[in-house]
Amino acid sequence: MIDILNLVIYFLAGVVQDFFFTMNLKYVAKNKIAPAVVFSFLAVITVTLVLYNIINNLDPEKGILAIIIYSCGIALGTYLAMITPGLKDK
Repeated sequence: MIDILNLVIYFLAGVVQDFFFTMNLKYVAKNKIAPAVVFSFLAVITVTLVLYNIINNLDPEKGILAIIIYSCGIALGTYLAMITPGLKDK
C-alpha cells in the first residue's frame, strides 16, 4: 500500500499548485503583470516537480492513486483561490 504521508503530500501539493494557478488567472484578468508572472512560475514548478516525482517513484497502480489524490488537492486549491479576498469581483 502506498505510504499515507506521500498521499497527504500529493494532496497538499495539489492544493498549493492550483491555488497558485488560479491566483495567476485572477491577476492576469486584472492586468497585474508582476504577480501574474510570479504565480505562473510557482504553479508550473509545483506541477512539474509533483508529476516528475509520481512518474519516477511510483509504480503504475500506485501512481494512479497518487494522481487522483493530487487532483482532489487541485480542486480544493481552486476553491480556496476563488474565495481569497482582494481580487473578487465586486
